Amino acid sequence: MPFVSIRLAGTASVEQKAGIVADVTSSLVTRLGKSPAAVQVVIEEVSPENYGAGGILIAHRDQPPRAQPREDAHAEPSQ
Repeated sequence: MPFVSIRLAGTASVEQKAGIVADVTSSLVTRLGKSPAAVQVVIEEVSPENYGAGGILIAHRDQPPRAQPREDAHAEPSQ
């Protein structure tokens, strides 16, 4: 019995998930000769706030970089 686990960063609609399940099932039927009833597919949606890549959270990936404070920002103005 094939068991397929898919993790998505973010969410997908019910229609999109149904399409994924249908496509994966069809592929395993074609490639492995399995019965569609034997194919098990689990889709897990992972919040972008709970997943990171490249050292940053996925939730922060598309945000503009924060401005770094200047070292002399608190220095007294020279006279």
